[in-house]
Amino acid sequence: MKKLILSAIIVLGSLSTYASMSTTSEQAMTVVSAQAEYTEVNADAVPPAVKTALQTAYPGAKLDKAFVNEKKEYKLEISVGDQKATVFSDVNGNWLKI
Repeated sequence: MKKLILSAIIVLGSLSTYASMSTTSEQAMTVVSAQAEYTEVNADAVPPAVKTALQTAYPGAKLDKAFVNEKKEYKLEISVGDQKATVFSDVNGNWLKI
């Protein structure tokens, strides 16, 4: 009788090791925009230094839209031939990597 009770305890004990709770962790993803808010400006409002840098770096580029933020950084949507691109520049015409 002792062997029967002992074997039942061992079987039940081994089953309980597989009945562990599965925990799932929910990860909250927070997206932080590294770019500041840009407001659209007229192409005439873009400083000459930025226009010169644009023509030097991208000959034949057409300025489609221009945006500026409070740090006086410019977001320029340009087209060169049939390709479109967005580039970033500071007020002095230095290119920014964002």
